[in-house]
Amino acid sequence: MLTFWAEHALLPSGPADAVVIEVAEGRIAKVTPGGRRRGDVLAGVTLPGFANAHSHAFHRALRGRTQTGTGTFWTWREGMYALAARLEPDSYYRLARGVYAEMALAGITTVGEFHYLHHSPGGRPYADPNAMGEALIQAAADAGIRITLLDTLYLAGGFGLPLEPAQRRFGDGSLEAWLDRVEKLHPPSHAVIGGAVHSVRAVPDEAIAAFACSTEGRPVHVHLSEQRSENESCRLEHGCSPTELLERCGLLGPDLTAVHATHLAGHDIDLLRRSGTTASFCPTTERDLADGLGPAHALAEAGVRLSLGTDSNAIVDMFEEARAVEMHERLVSEERGRFTAGELLDAMTRHDSLGWPDAGRIEVGARADLVTVDLRTPRTAGIDPSGVVYAATAADITDVIVDGRRIVAGGRHLRIDAGAELAAAIGGLWA
Repeated sequence: MLTFWAEHALLPSGPADAVVIEVAEGRIAKVTPGGRRRGDVLAGVTLPGFANAHSHAFHRALRGRTQTGTGTFWTWREGMYALAARLEPDSYYRLARGVYAEMALAGITTVGEFHYLHHSPGGRPYADPNAMGEALIQAAADAGIRITLLDTLYLAGGFGLPLEPAQRRFGDGSLEAWLDRVEKLHPPSHAVIGGAVHSVRAVPDEAIAAFACSTEGRPVHVHLSEQRSENESCRLEHGCSPTELLERCGLLGPDLTAVHATHLAGHDIDLLRRSGTTASFCPTTERDLADGLGPAHALAEAGVRLSLGTDSNAIVDMFEEARAVEMHERLVSEERGRFTAGELLDAMTRHDSLGWPDAGRIEVGARADLVTVDLRTPRTAGIDPSGVVYAATAADITDVIVDGRRIVAGGRHLRIDAGAELAAAIGGLWA
């Protein structure tokens, strides 16, 4: 039995002081507010572990290299393709190991990796057809976090178009070949194998329908209405919105997370609500790529559950993602308080969209994931602990515990020098 004493903690019932958290076999066995100081002291405010619902780990190597100049998502994508062409299993492992260590330092205890970088440049499978996915799973293990590998189906370069040369390594050629490859993945205890449809433009509708019948019980994600041009092209091809197309194909449902959902139209929100589909917003990436602002408040008000992701990893800070949802809504509505602090924390900790329904809460039976924020930094000094979501940054996190195992102490990762590993991995890619 491990015992932690949290100076302050955010429990499902609300903020509490002097909370004793007892842990057995990686799970929370007992939670006692107002307890005497004993065990491993967590000074500051302790929150549940964060869930990064949407990540492309390799995009981290673009940070600081694609933010200047003009253009759109479509011009940014060319730089992303150039980076993808440089990666092999070993270099991807080294990069992802640094990225996931950075996530651990930011309090992320589970990452949803939207993985489409499958084969060698040109599209030839590696000797191990899942070498790239296995590299990601091992990198997460090294960093001490859980991973949901959202292995992605990617078959077309657009509606009715073949894959472009730069996209060939993303594709398996058919749904059957994708299924055959994914079935060869045997996840260790820290991993879940999910699935993803890259987008309605990258997977023909008949393949989406067959995919929907082949992935029952797995977490499934899809990029949805990220750009207006996708909506326009979908209407020209199918006479409906991307959300309506997914509904026709039978993909909407409680196992599906719609990523971005930026340019929803008509009754799209109602379709998501009625089907139980969740939505994942990635505000720092969406504004970096000039994609637009999605209807976060309208979705939440309709009953669609929200999660958050770091997507391109231009920033890895779940506090920033959560604040951005609220602040963007304030700019659009000219009203404050569109989301409560509790609702934002729920979005930061929604592990169920990644296939880990027993994580994300400090309560008996839940996975023992704890993230402690220092309340003595220049950013957090003097705040009410209940307002930590509005004040803290990833740099204020001192301690991170995953399944009862400490992976960050005193603001330092116990296994990996994230800065040194990222510098070496990214420098090697651009040398």
